[in-house]
Amino acid sequence: MSLPMLTPALPDADDALRVEDYFRDGAAPADALLWWQLERQDAMQAALRALFQGSAALTRLRLWVFFELMALRESRLTREALNQAFHVLRDEALDSVLKRFREADLLAWDATAQTYAVTPLAQQLVGLLQPLTQEQAPDGDLASLLAGVAGAHQLGTLQPAQLQHLLAQLSRLYDEFADAIASGSEFALRRARTRFEKALTLVDRAGEALGAIIAQAEAAGDARLERLARELGLAQARLLAMASQFNRALQQADRQRVTLGSTGITTTDVRRWLQSQGDLAALIHGAWERPVHPVLVAQRDLVDTAEAEFERDRPKPSEAAALPQGQAAPTGELAVMQLPPDMEQMQALLTAWAAAGAIERDLTPAVLGGSYARAAYRAQLLPLLGDAQARHLKGATGDMARQPWSVRWSAEQGPVDDEFVKWMSRGVLTPESPAT
Repeated sequence: MSLPMLTPALPDADDALRVEDYFRDGAAPADALLWWQLERQDAMQAALRALFQGSAALTRLRLWVFFELMALRESRLTREALNQAFHVLRDEALDSVLKRFREADLLAWDATAQTYAVTPLAQQLVGLLQPLTQEQAPDGDLASLLAGVAGAHQLGTLQPAQLQHLLAQLSRLYDEFADAIASGSEFALRRARTRFEKALTLVDRAGEALGAIIAQAEAAGDARLERLARELGLAQARLLAMASQFNRALQQADRQRVTLGSTGITTTDVRRWLQSQGDLAALIHGAWERPVHPVLVAQRDLVDTAEAEFERDRPKPSEAAALPQGQAAPTGELAVMQLPPDMEQMQALLTAWAAAGAIERDLTPAVLGGSYARAAYRAQLLPLLGDAQARHLKGATGDMARQPWSVRWSAEQGPVDDEFVKWMSRGVLTPESPAT
């Protein structure tokens, strides 16, 4: 007979007087930077608990009063002014909310002047809770993080934690888009490509701020901030490289589409129509109520029917009619997703170098230019040169692999003359002979 394993229960919220009781060793992780930062914001945490503690109705009431209070222009508020501003509230409800605000240090009461005043803690809290009053867009999470990073950089208050959160969001978006490509579903691909294009536009608009952050962190000697900014540049390059994967996956989905007869209706149209129906069971309403009626026919009846079919007059076949006159097909446009122009520009440069003469070329003109993300994307294209497996592919990837060049990187590094990249590894492009 085996005894059950017992696990000590966590103390209740009322009994937990020390946060160390939740840890195995009985001590908080004092060496963790995030834990130290949270310890410094005890007043902010207490204010958040004061706002959100209780039922959903009380929480919404406190938030509404808090935002309305912060929108008042007067620096000193009397009780009569508050009663007039919140005349729709009952007196006991307003008293309860104001009392909680005073206890959480969100309101300061001046007993001499008999007035209320908003505290600096409340001014910090309203900036933290501002997204609650904004309409959430489909890509609002990425847009708000990018706006916070760009705005903090302009104001000189950028912290490494902001870049860390943005980098984590870009990684999650990359995994989401990769799962949509791996699923092979046409509808999942189209939904993901719409989000992908919006995310790519947002990240590209923030590319200038990202380059400035890297330069500023390097000049200030902040190694952690510089490392996070460079990782953001690599994440942006990974998103740029995903454009060709979306294009190939959509082409594969188009090849799998089936047209139903000569109607012109495809399986995609049928699936989209079925998805637009609210209740699929209603489509077969009444169909199960019709029983199947068997038809029993004797042999003599079949013979009589066949004789009558052969003996009856056949209709005359219709005369051949002339074909209608040809008409010009209407003009149309085929909208396809274009690859980034960097691959085409690099191929044009390599072709021009090959025509100018078979000599070694420096990698710097082929890689740098535009932004840090575009330079990283071009650097990722260089391993395609001379790739034996990619030479047999069709399209831009195969053309890149068939270029008569091979790349050779060096362990030496040094500064470069570029607006967005200050330091990179040395390397040359070596022309290949026809035999190679």
